Amino acid sequence: MSSNTDQSATAGVSGSTVLRIVVDDLAGPEIAALLTEHLSDMAAHSPAESRHALDLDALRGPEITFWSGWDDGNLAGCAALKELDETHAEIKSMRTAATHKRRGIASILLRHLLAEATARGYRRVSLETGSPDFFIPAQKLYAAHGFEFCEPFGNYVLDPYSHFMTRTL
Repeated sequence: MSSNTDQSATAGVSGSTVLRIVVDDLAGPEIAALLTEHLSDMAAHSPAESRHALDLDALRGPEITFWSGWDDGNLAGCAALKELDETHAEIKSMRTAATHKRRGIASILLRHLLAEATARGYRRVSLETGSPDFFIPAQKLYAAHGFEFCEPFGNYVLDPYSHFMTRTL
């Protein structure tokens, strides 16, 4: 398991499984492998100029907090929150491990991000996701949690391979 900082939370997954969510320093091999898989999927479904997924170095930026979710010592997923300004944050690097798909991991991580954003005093959380069919499950997940399609935010521009979504907290 990655070495993690002091912040952690637990949440129920399915049955009696508990997901341990921790701030992650991105040093462990498990998280490196999951993010490599994430970047490979983005490359397979979006042209280079339309890929906005961050690599390990970029995810270590001071404006980003990165969490990993662990199920009994196994990496189940990850997610990050990037501060755009004192009232607005962006969700980055949402990913569920292949071994944990369709078990509610993404919803648990998303609820964790929204709770953290609220605790930090953000008034809005936004995200960019792809527009090809591969990304429809992500779009549905975000919509189920109150996100609505919006115009590009931050430094994003209109792009046929991107959809932008936002939610007021």
